[in-house]
Amino acid sequence: MHPVLFEIFGKEIRSYGVMAALGFLAAILTWTWLGRRENRPDGFAADLGFWLMASGIVGSRLAYVAANWSYYQSAPLEILRIDHGGLIFYGGLLLASAALAGFARRHRLPLWHMADFAIPGLAVGHALGRIGCFLNGCCYGRPAGEAACGVVYPPVCEPGQLFPGVALYPVQLIESISLLVIWAVLLTAYPRRRKDGAIFALYLVLYPPVRFLLEYLRGDERQAWFLLDAAQGVSIGLLLAGLLLFALLPRRRFEPASGLSVQVHPRR
Repeated sequence: MHPVLFEIFGKEIRSYGVMAALGFLAAILTWTWLGRRENRPDGFAADLGFWLMASGIVGSRLAYVAANWSYYQSAPLEILRIDHGGLIFYGGLLLASAALAGFARRHRLPLWHMADFAIPGLAVGHALGRIGCFLNGCCYGRPAGEAACGVVYPPVCEPGQLFPGVALYPVQLIESISLLVIWAVLLTAYPRRRKDGAIFALYLVLYPPVRFLLEYLRGDERQAWFLLDAAQGVSIGLLLAGLLLFALLPRRRFEPASGLSVQVHPRR
């Protein structure tokens, strides 16, 4: 674990911020690759990336600050220190979804088509961000017992101070690997989709169960709702939303090259 990678002129360069930046770059490269296949104009991916990244960071940070307000009300300047970690993914997903709706309206593109286009980039960006969590020592797991995958954190990290010499589940890396697999599945399914919204719905079916199960391995403090924590409750809601989208979305597919919406009829 390396919360601080190196220093430049006395300024700490933290691993969390570096991995978040690499995640943003990976997302833009994903959108650039998809955009070239669809003859998107130059700058389309960068424009999309700016709005989604900015809104995602703000939403994630606001959700984290709200969940930990007892700390931040006495240290308001720390609200701006996102390089120290402290983002709640589902908060970012919510605000980024609103930004995507505005982006689609601005470019006069179908919302569900843009959701399909955007979601693979989000998955790979999230995957690299979780590696940043691992290096930073946040979002850590509970004691792993005799499990071979356990990781012992150094004293410089919070989990190393709370669990000195104790192996913990590397939930951040498990989630990162899962997200990379989901990213590959989404990219493979994207050109084969039969209707707009199907790739976004596929993400909602694949990722929330992973997050739901990994919450049982988390060792940091969680916001609880009855027998489930907050992230598990949201995961259930998103999974149900994904299943409903699969069932209810009309079978239409927008073709950017022609600007036409193509009706696809099921085979008989």
